[in-house]
Amino acid sequence: MGAASEMTLIDRLKARDASAVSDLSAAYGSKIAQLAGRYLRNHADAEEVTQDVLMKVFQKIDAFRGDAALSSWIYRITFNMAMSRLRGAGRTLPARVQGAAWQEAQAEAPRRDVIDWSPLADERVHRTEMRRALARALRNLPELYRTPVILRDVRGLTTEEASAVLRVNDQTLKSRLHRGRLILRDRLAGFAGGLALRQPLSLN
Repeated sequence: MGAASEMTLIDRLKARDASAVSDLSAAYGSKIAQLAGRYLRNHADAEEVTQDVLMKVFQKIDAFRGDAALSSWIYRITFNMAMSRLRGAGRTLPARVQGAAWQEAQAEAPRRDVIDWSPLADERVHRTEMRRALARALRNLPELYRTPVILRDVRGLTTEEASAVLRVNDQTLKSRLHRGRLILRDRLAGFAGGLALRQPLSLN
């Protein structure tokens, strides 16, 4: 959405134009649902959060100061509401990214028959060891770098989404992400030359 269109939409929302909610949904609904889905891992929950976010944006638009893009403000609301829903369900909070990722990574590997010593089994063991090494490396990263790496490379958020969640500008996010990736590459160099860390990491 262009800056002019965004300002028009904001003005309509502040004027309590109910029809503006439809345009808000058309512009941001799919993105909200996608972001919520990354945290909730449940389509129905993500859809409910999407509707809640759209309504909250409409109700709280006067609180939008305009010191950041409307999309950034919406992404922060989405993040907070997804976290609130997870807390209510008693589930692990992705907000605590410094803990959740390696807790998942340290889950037990699938059991193998004792007679299965095939190359496939060896590869599975190698992948398990690598996941555990990645979990340790993430755990030992300074928090300043750890959170951007997990948001971008584990959770798969875009730069804009991660910047909105952390409330930093894109350049700051990219700088911290770059430094965090370099540290991880160094610590994981023993695994097939290290990780490229340009695609979302798999801890499963």
